[in-house]
Amino acid sequence: MVQFLPLSSVQQTTKSREANKPSSKEAHADNSSLFETGQARKLRTPPTSAELKIVSYNMRWRSGEDLKKLINLFREDAEIGNPSIVALQEVDRQKERSGKTNTAKLLADELGLYYAWAAPPSSKSGAEEETGVAILSTYPLLDVQRIVLPHEGPGHRRRVALGASVKVGETLLRVYSAHAETRISMEKKLDQLNALVDDLNRRQAAIPAIVMGDFNTWQGDAEQKTIRLFTAARFVTPFGSQTTFLRRVLFIPVELRLDWIWMRGLEAVSYGIDRKVDVSDHWPLWTNVRLTKR
Repeated sequence: MVQFLPLSSVQQTTKSREANKPSSKEAHADNSSLFETGQARKLRTPPTSAELKIVSYNMRWRSGEDLKKLINLFREDAEIGNPSIVALQEVDRQKERSGKTNTAKLLADELGLYYAWAAPPSSKSGAEEETGVAILSTYPLLDVQRIVLPHEGPGHRRRVALGASVKVGETLLRVYSAHAETRISMEKKLDQLNALVDDLNRRQAAIPAIVMGDFNTWQGDAEQKTIRLFTAARFVTPFGSQTTFLRRVLFIPVELRLDWIWMRGLEAVSYGIDRKVDVSDHWPLWTNVRLTKR
């Protein structure tokens, strides 16, 4: 089942700064078409244990055999298999390079999950749909928001995040999947990440939350500033300075820490980076968590 929701049905958030208004090239974009929610025809039963497996992965618009491989990993892999909540970045929908596949819907159908997908407004009239972000969950996704992040990248390119709530027992948990821009200053990148914290702060105080995704923190001071931003908002992460990305440049391996999982009101029981997964140039992050007592 797929829902295409009009913008009147879905709250959308853009950081309110005059400098971050959409450019005239964005005015043509039908933003209502850049948001989708749905669920598998046959849903998987949510876990009954006190622990949830959380996964974040930039899948780099994989399709075809790579996508089949990823589906199998989400089913059977010792580290990322059978997740309760998945945040994905660089998720294509109806693009030529990925065979016009609705990737988020296909993943949800194959894994028995609920899903939401969103993309930023296109910077070019008549262009294919943009690559977006997705959240997949064994729990129904509530209060789903498409969040257009502040600041343009090269060629007026925008980036987007998704926020959604899930109810675990009697506890409401807020989840975000984000893909920050690469080629902007670290100060502007912090604005993009802070847009998620701002969205969370508009909700009830101290609601448990997970913010994850590809933050593109490649600058020299990026790690320190990212840690400062989230710890000030009372988030913690189980991950240290492990790298999450590998690309070879002139046969020289370049490893960077681009991907993050930040949590509030949750305790990491176990965690890791699944480096045997070679579907993308990123590696998936995973953690088994449980709600902390308040």
